[in-house]
Amino acid sequence: MVNEEIFEEGFAESAQIRVIGPEGEQLGILTAISALNSAYEKGLDLVLIAPQSVPPVARIMDYGKFRFEREKKKKEAKKNQQKVDVKEVQLSCKIEQNDFNTKVNNARKFLSSGNKVKVLVVFKGRQMAHQEVGITLIEQFEQAVADLGAAEKRPAMEGRSMTLLISPTKPSAKAQAQNNNQDKN
Repeated sequence: MVNEEIFEEGFAESAQIRVIGPEGEQLGILTAISALNSAYEKGLDLVLIAPQSVPPVARIMDYGKFRFEREKKKKEAKKNQQKVDVKEVQLSCKIEQNDFNTKVNNARKFLSSGNKVKVLVVFKGRQMAHQEVGITLIEQFEQAVADLGAAEKRPAMEGRSMTLLISPTKPSAKAQAQNNNQDKN
């Protein structure tokens, strides 16, 4: 709440509020109207910071600048967020070794770029009776990418497929330094 909005929110003009100056100094406990007049004299705004405290706390500041800085911080925080995608690798129970190696290489690329990998083993027809084949296949896959990622939980059946979610492990500082050196060269 800013300036006159403080009075619209139910604060009386004679209400006591703790006022903090523009440089962060304590101005003491003043009435709301005298704090507002003090802010106007300095060409600034009176901003209610902590209305629930006793007495409520208000600060004299440039509200436009405050809003700008707050939005700037939000944008910076949003820009620094790392988005993690979930990539999917689908296997069948009768997969050949070369096809399996190709799928493992794809998953390794995904994990090294920071994405999660969802491994699906699809069962067709009578293969549902031999789910242990799918479990061994998923275990082999998990061992093949163990240096780059770890399973979040054990394999689970979802309909006619068995799934496993593999998250990338944090690369060590040494590995990151090597990647940065390779990028520069």
